Amino acid sequence: MDIYQAAINPLLFNLLKTDPEWLHQKTIQTLNWLSPTSNRASSRWVNQFLQRSLCLSDRRLSQTLFGLNFPNPVGLAAGFDKDGVAADIWPSLGFGFAELGTVTFVPQPGNPPPRLFRLPLDKAALNRMGFNNSGAAALATRLKQKQADLKLIPIGINLGKSKVTPLDAAADDYLNSFRLLQDLGDYFVVNVSSPNTPGLRSLQDAAMLGQILDVLQQANHARKPIFVKIAPDLEWEAIADIITLAQTYQLAGIIATNTTIRRDDLQTKIIAQTGKPIQEEAGGISGLPVRSRSTAIIRFIWQQTQGNLPVIGVGGIFSPEDAWEKITAGASLVQVYTGWIYQGPMIVRRILTGLLAKLEQNQLTSISQAIGLEAKMTTQSKTSDKNS
Repeated sequence: MDIYQAAINPLLFNLLKTDPEWLHQKTIQTLNWLSPTSNRASSRWVNQFLQRSLCLSDRRLSQTLFGLNFPNPVGLAAGFDKDGVAADIWPSLGFGFAELGTVTFVPQPGNPPPRLFRLPLDKAALNRMGFNNSGAAALATRLKQKQADLKLIPIGINLGKSKVTPLDAAADDYLNSFRLLQDLGDYFVVNVSSPNTPGLRSLQDAAMLGQILDVLQQANHARKPIFVKIAPDLEWEAIADIITLAQTYQLAGIIATNTTIRRDDLQTKIIAQTGKPIQEEAGGISGLPVRSRSTAIIRFIWQQTQGNLPVIGVGGIFSPEDAWEKITAGASLVQVYTGWIYQGPMIVRRILTGLLAKLEQNQLTSISQAIGLEAKMTTQSKTSDKNS
């Protein structure tokens, strides 16, 4: 029995109605206490129990992508562990990689609370956190302390613009963070798609994004993989422009997608904590409402690049079927966050078990063969029709 689904989730979310941000902070503190390097015997025992219960190792799930070895394709999305406090525990929870941040060069408190809301009717969350974090220097210090224990899975670092930095100085702001962290992350993400920093999404414009990518790649002497994370609300033409930029600046790929500012077809009408209609509440929505759009964007990137530009798919993954849909649409890897909150820590193992079943059903021997399978099968079908 999944005790999280049966008891913990109903208790915390429904009965006690715990504040989402408070609960998030307590979770991070607990995970830090469970660090595998802890001298506490109880911490080591719990850590070993988590590994036995939550981890699943199977060579069919492993891949080598952009020079990094991923034991499985399911990762933790940015936003949960902003300051890398739990950076060394994520392998014990079954993840194949983890993305820290978003981190900014200048430490910042973020937007005033309340700023994080659960939307259980929609299997979603609304957040307007505003890149609250301790800054790139603090993250660098923490990762140096944990560096010896960060070798089990790839660790990504998601970079954002400091709120105090003018938009025309954004490139230098990203560069300053990158210089502090470039030796500590396995890959890096340029986040220009959060809706919670004023003007940030304007940096998705080809000219402005090009400036950022240019300075980062010039400083990228170790040739660390760099991604750009895009919004689900972009028009197809804008996405095509970003694809061109990614190819021009030899990025490792694109992360699709961030949260959405759309409010279409939501069952949640009023935010209980504020009493205001959902349409009046600022912030981005994650979870189920973004699932279809993020998958459509993954599919578009695959088709536009013939599968030659890796995509990390994120948005509305709650089940093996959700992950499989994104992978077969063209995602090389997937990330979870909101689904992990609602489904609990068993979600990773359930997804991996389901992906193995999908491989067997489709007579595939590795997860890499499933990437873009939907498009490949469509192409084969069209070719067969032409030849018949």
